[in-house]
This record gives sequence, C-alpha cells and structure tokens, in this order.
Amino acid sequence: MAKWGEGDPRWIVEERPDATNVNNWHWTEKNATPWSKDKLKALLDGFVIAESGLECTITKIDKLDGEATANNRKGKLIFFYEWNIVLLWKGRYNDEEVTGKVTIPNLSEENDVDEVELTVSLDSSNPAAEKLKLFMYNIGRDKLRKQLDTYIRELKADFAKGLILPKKDEINGTESGPQKKDKETVFASGFNKKKIDLETVVSSENAANKTVGCKLNLKELTLTEKFQCRANELFDALTREDMVTAFTRGHVKHELFKGGDFIYFGGNISGKFEEIVPNKKIVQTWRYKQWPSGHYSTVTMELEEKVSFHLNPSCNFRSSETVPFS
Repeated sequence: MAKWGEGDPRWIVEERPDATNVNNWHWTEKNATPWSKDKLKALLDGFVIAESGLECTITKIDKLDGEATANNRKGKLIFFYEWNIVLLWKGRYNDEEVTGKVTIPNLSEENDVDEVELTVSLDSSNPAAEKLKLFMYNIGRDKLRKQLDTYIRELKADFAKGLILPKKDEINGTESGPQKKDKETVFASGFNKKKIDLETVVSSENAANKTVGCKLNLKELTLTEKFQCRANELFDALTREDMVTAFTRGHVKHELFKGGDFIYFGGNISGKFEEIVPNKKIVQTWRYKQWPSGHYSTVTMELEEKVSFHLNPSCNFRSSETVPFS
C-alpha cells in the first residue's frame, strides 16, 4: 500500500462538496430516457410542416421505444441513445384529406442526423396522397431531421451539467489559466470499422498550394453465378422490398425507380438505383458508411435466362463493380 504522498493522486480523497468521484475519474451515469421521451414528444407531436402552399401535421406519436443515457468517465462525456419512432401525419390537397406514417427506426449515436432514415408511407393511394407523400419525402424529412437535431443538441447540453464535477482548486478559484471545456465522446458499434488510408493528390503546377482531392486504390470485380430459377424470380429477390428485408433481417428503405434511394443494415450501406430493366439489368451506385465522403461503387447486375435441353430454366447472374481497397 502506498504511503501518503507517494500514490496515484486519484486514490486520495480531496476536500470536495460531494466527497466522491475525485477528479472525475470514476464512471457516473444519468438516465436520460424520461427526459428524452418528453423532449421528443414536445418537438414532434403537433409539428407542422408547411412550404409552397402545402401543409402537413404530425397528429400523433404512434410509437416511441428506446432509451438514452449520459455518462462521465475520466472527465469525458459519453452519450448513448437509441430510438424507434413512428409518427402519424395528415394533410389536405384539393379538398382531400390524406393520412400516413413516418417511420424512424434508427435514431442513435451511430448515425449523424442527416444519415437517420425516415420512411414516408400512405394509408391510401390516390393522386392527392401521392402529391403529399412526395412533399413529405422532399420537404418533411428535412424539417423532421432538424427537430431530431434539436433533441440531440439539448440532450448533450442539459445532461452535461453536473456530470463533470469541479476540482478542489476550481471550487476555491485558485486554478490558473483558462478552464478547459468538457470533452464529449460518442461511442458507436458500426458495421465495418476498417478505415481507408487516403493519399493527397497535388497537381504538378503550383503544387505547394493546390490540392485537388484524394487518391484511392481501386479494383474492378466481375462475378458470374448460376441459379436454378427464372430470371424474374431472381429479379424479385434483388428488388422486392419484402424479400430484401427477409435477406437483411432488418428494416430497409427501397425505392425501386431510377434515382430512387436504398438503405440497408441501419444506414451502413446506402446508394441509388441508376438503371432498372425488369428481369434483365440493375445498375446501382452504393457505398459503405465508413468510406470517404462522396465515394461510391458502381454495381451492374445483368440477368440472362437460359433453357437447357431438358427444359430446366436457369439464370446466369453477372455482377461487376469498382470498389476501393486500402
């Protein structure tokens, strides 16, 4: 056992108002779940989305499942939150009332607000409903993301208070120099932790001042597989939302039209459909969340159906893509 004055200073109980957690060394935790539910209800319930003569209102929070905590460890603030939210909305267009849902399955510290998935659906389909669905998709999602961003900022601001306790010298006002701000850390599991090393590319002329981007090592992959099925069956497996959901075993976003978005595995894989030829060809741009911003792989999937001598149908599946390798 160390003598007085010879041990780690974190072991020594100093004079403090609470007489605990010297120098903020030990783990402390606050339950932010009740506060979060009240805050999310205040921000979302009754929220009005209006622009360009159209207006929709969040009428009810149909589902609000999850939890949130704020933690302090070694003087660092760590926030955990995970929410599954379903909102009911309504609007009116051409004297027709339209109702639907907005599903937010992955509001968590693992995703930035602009990466949080929001899926818009309708209770019934007609021209007025499709008009307001497009409005909610293009305008409503961005406005709802701003409300979610407000929740995250206020969570961190409110629950940072009291987690980082002042040291004895700070209490007595004898600490010299400017005080450091509390550190904030967000932990996330992630889908693929591997990072890609980038090499800065500089042009030959005026190389000292002109940086034009980053360089990645790229490889083109081509793969051919044979399936004992019809081409339309394989096409359905790759494009039908219920079948893709069964494969990924999680909620997916799947907009099967040119320029439509898709999101799989909680936002860790995302991209767009660039070309769709039913039962014959699919072209996508997609990326891992951990890839450098703006970098996408182009994937071309070609389906060719052949009938053998014994009339057993088979489908050749050919996929090619260019992906970055570290």
